[in-house]
Amino acid sequence: MNLLDIYRDLHIALRILIIAALAMFAAFAIQVVRRGTRRLVRGPSEAKTGGADFARRYPKLATVTSLVASAVTFAIFFVALGLILSELHISLTAYLATASVVGLAVGFGSQGLVQDVVIGLTLVFSDAMDLGDMVEISGQVGLVDQIGLRFTTLTNLHGGRIYIPNRNINLVGRYPGGSLRARIDVQMPSSSDEAGCTEDVMHIVRSLRSQHPAIIRAEPIVRGVQQTAPNSWRYLRIEIRLWPGQQALLETGLRQRLLTALRQRTPDYPDWMITITYASDHRS
Repeated sequence: MNLLDIYRDLHIALRILIIAALAMFAAFAIQVVRRGTRRLVRGPSEAKTGGADFARRYPKLATVTSLVASAVTFAIFFVALGLILSELHISLTAYLATASVVGLAVGFGSQGLVQDVVIGLTLVFSDAMDLGDMVEISGQVGLVDQIGLRFTTLTNLHGGRIYIPNRNINLVGRYPGGSLRARIDVQMPSSSDEAGCTEDVMHIVRSLRSQHPAIIRAEPIVRGVQQTAPNSWRYLRIEIRLWPGQQALLETGLRQRLLTALRQRTPDYPDWMITITYASDHRS
């Protein structure tokens, strides 16, 4: 092997190392941008507090930050690919020209991508939703985790991440307070032990909260025994903050458990004496 062959081999090896280094640097940079954005938006105390302080205080700024991070990630990938191609002796001018042609092809042939970007920008600069909001999109309910150029990401009840293409977002149901407020009125017949019935009801409601902490998002609020008019039946009012779309837990599980407990004290206790109504929670 002569010196020329050795030089060629070393030159090829060096190019391979440069390409590998560029690819690793791009991957590292993208991870840094993503993790840095998530840390900024979520905050270091997320695991302890269970929330995103920055997103709650500055929702619009957090949303724009997420979008900028998405654009920066794309830019890093685009530049890194161009540098790698230049190491393979492919002209950057040809690369940019090809990218322009591909862009035109995408614009004319893949309108879905253009729609994703346009709708993503519209979502960011409108009041439709911000990071940390509880929303319902395309039948999916969750907290807005990211609004990107192509996808909007939700975190659902089970902690799973749902990626929704922006072009599929036609209707957005927004829960300003982050939950659905259920108002439960349990009427107390005059012949029953009111204190005993109240204790039974509260025990059942609190046990339900401990069993389903992800669905029942806060401790139940007891409004106490109330009366609509003199000489009318009294009722116990309880309010529960519920994950939207999970009303079945109250309509079936809670209602049946309450009826069973109350009928042990009043055998002819009718179903209609327990009413459950719902409203969007507007508490900040």
